[in-house]
Amino acid sequence: MLSIAIYGEKILNQQAEPVTVFDNQLHTLADDMLATMQQAHGVGIAAPQVHRSLQMFIMASNPNSRYSDAPMMAPQVVINPQILQTSVEQIRGEEGCLSLPQERCQVARFESIEVRYQDISGEWCQEWLSGFVARIFQHEFDHLQGITLRERMSEQA
Repeated sequence: MLSIAIYGEKILNQQAEPVTVFDNQLHTLADDMLATMQQAHGVGIAAPQVHRSLQMFIMASNPNSRYSDAPMMAPQVVINPQILQTSVEQIRGEEGCLSLPQERCQVARFESIEVRYQDISGEWCQEWLSGFVARIFQHEFDHLQGITLRERMSEQA
């Protein structure tokens, strides 16, 4: 398991670097991030949360002790993501963060988003996400910009 950065650690407030090399080390990191996220009962984890300044995160929605109503989806590795379009509508929902253990708060997120990203092989993908999966993407995307849930909470207070 990888060590999870906790709120206050400098890496969580830095913009992550683009991924330029798609090799076995990147695959190993993705596998280790997934295992770490699953052990912590998360539905997403970003590379900065495991002390790596890379534009990479994993989404793996599934019902668990932290999100009992989460939909099932296969783990998805997202690299060098972009948000191309957003819905006008925003929905408030409860979020937690592996870097802020024991804290949960209401955060407004776009209900749907069009995204572009590379997969673990470096292939570009583009799709519309909505609901809880769009919320995960936006939360993890924030981590790559150096924005934590605390900043998001204070911004919406």
